[in-house]
Amino acid sequence: MIKVGIVGGTGYTGVELLRILSTHPEVKLTAITARSDAGLPVADMFPSLRGIVDLAFTSPEETDLTGCDVVFFATPHGVAMSHARKLLAAGVRIIDLAADFRLKDTAEFEKWYGMPHACPDILQEAVYGLVEVNREAIRKARVIGLPGCYPTSVQLGLAPLLGHGKPLVNESMLIADCKSGVSGAGRRASVGSLFAESSDNFHAYGVKGHRHLPEIVQGLKAITGNTREIGLTFVPHLTPMIRGIHSTLYATLRPEASGIDFQSLYEDYYRNDPFVDVLPAGSHPETRSVRASNYLRIAVHRPGNGNTLVILVVEDNLVKGAAGQGVQCLNLMCGLDETTGLKQVPVLP
Repeated sequence: MIKVGIVGGTGYTGVELLRILSTHPEVKLTAITARSDAGLPVADMFPSLRGIVDLAFTSPEETDLTGCDVVFFATPHGVAMSHARKLLAAGVRIIDLAADFRLKDTAEFEKWYGMPHACPDILQEAVYGLVEVNREAIRKARVIGLPGCYPTSVQLGLAPLLGHGKPLVNESMLIADCKSGVSGAGRRASVGSLFAESSDNFHAYGVKGHRHLPEIVQGLKAITGNTREIGLTFVPHLTPMIRGIHSTLYATLRPEASGIDFQSLYEDYYRNDPFVDVLPAGSHPETRSVRASNYLRIAVHRPGNGNTLVILVVEDNLVKGAAGQGVQCLNLMCGLDETTGLKQVPVLP
């Protein structure tokens, strides 16, 4: 059995990790830390786990994680990198759901996250955990920087166009118009997440600049083999739903790509990816079709057979956009089939 610890088990991504890993056939949960809730049984905080998870939260300072095979960090930015050296020295592999190991440029990290990077040498060896792009590197990784929820949807939505081998679209004019449920803001108390503030409301935010923008641009550029510069307009929105992301992506075709069958291009690109579902031509994916699952669904449109492609992408921000993708990485790192423990059917209604 793979011995797994979770640092920061009280947030929404933490409880998703608990939900998925508690029924994973090859995993044994050994520790779940939460500084302010040490001693509290997990099932007292999360009744949905009653009879399934019998652990209690423990203090991070008093928990020895060096006996784990893999440790997940479902913590604020900056926590994982402060523990990385000790865990790696003990042979423990790390999967960070925050941003500590996403951005390779430490100056960019400091600019967007307001702190110096504690271990730039470890950052350079870390693998970006976008499975469909970095599957083979993930298998060998000691440290995974898991993608953000928005970046997952945008990169997988555009990857077939940018990873084709020759330019198909104008990479300097990409647009990502993205909407997320309120759970994307985390479980901490804040005015913007109050029911009276977010219900019956819809608004954009971060238009002047959002910390996911450099991550997305870095990832898209890597998909081109770092051969082409990326120009991306990224606008996130908050929608009055609990969970889910809907990204509408726009790309302008190059004249030489006008004769390509983009439906077939996407189907072929993701043919061997078990959690990416390219829907039939003309489809309009809904966030409820992926709720509580690790699936991401894509539809490709070319309105009026013109020079603009519209790609629609939906995912559950807490699963494929966070915890589920982390478990997908765990499976690969530990030599398992990447779908192990992740075949949950989406929840309807």
